[in-house]
Amino acid sequence: MQLNKYKKGIILAGGKGSRLFPITKIISKQLLPIYDKPMIFYPLSLLMLLKIREILIITNSENINLYKKLLGDGRYIGMKISFKIQKSPNGIAEAVNIGNKFIKDDNFCLILGDNFFYGDSLIKDISTFINNSKPFVILKEVLNPERYGVAKFDRSGKLVDIVEKPKKYISNFAVTGFYFYDNNAKKLVKKIKKSKRGELEITDLNKIYIKNNDLSFLKLGAGTTWFDAGTYDSYLNASQFVSSIQNRNNEKIGCIEEIAFLNSWINKKKFHIICQRYKDSEYYKYLKKHF
Repeated sequence: MQLNKYKKGIILAGGKGSRLFPITKIISKQLLPIYDKPMIFYPLSLLMLLKIREILIITNSENINLYKKLLGDGRYIGMKISFKIQKSPNGIAEAVNIGNKFIKDDNFCLILGDNFFYGDSLIKDISTFINNSKPFVILKEVLNPERYGVAKFDRSGKLVDIVEKPKKYISNFAVTGFYFYDNNAKKLVKKIKKSKRGELEITDLNKIYIKNNDLSFLKLGAGTTWFDAGTYDSYLNASQFVSSIQNRNNEKIGCIEEIAFLNSWINKKKFHIICQRYKDSEYYKYLKKHF
């Protein structure tokens, strides 16, 4: 399904990844493998499945050349990928400021590079919601809401607030790291002040949208899986999940070359050439089924 409202996507792959030290001491967290692919392939593939072809990857100066080496400018998979540096981890909302020129006058979505989503109806659900909704966040029911930004609803079920890491129970619906904004976000983010931890908080941007009655939400159902692969356990669980699904169903999650081909962004000849870079690997054997 071709989306009209959201043609641009930002992947935030900055930060220090300090929760995963020492394994992220010398490399960006989003370049670590989730089973058989770099972590960043998964949020990138999700945007591709939503038919978003213009991507901005925001990372730090130490790793930007590694991302460029991995993905180039995206033309090899029929996309347009650009890169910007976040000089220091100043918060998720800073991505809107950094991506100002990339966004231009368009609506856009923002996804965190360590977020993993999977579900049979995921793309259909998001696509349907996009075409019938104002800006929105994606929610997922969790067992430990105190770890996240949590959605607060009134008695009618309307979203009235988002509370970061609440000490008292509010709801079990966590705000995932996947946000869909209109162009007003560029102006609204200017109203945000840095928090006590010195960051521009994405929750503060979302609160402005809520106050203006301009933020909706999509609740992911029980058939959808979400990992925030920022802790040892969630990182391991994401890898085990991918391994289980792929080995059971003989399909690959987050295979960007396959998605580009099935989207008709590249032809069979170009797909064959791309596949040669993986020759002699299990990845290549999987891609060969399309030859």
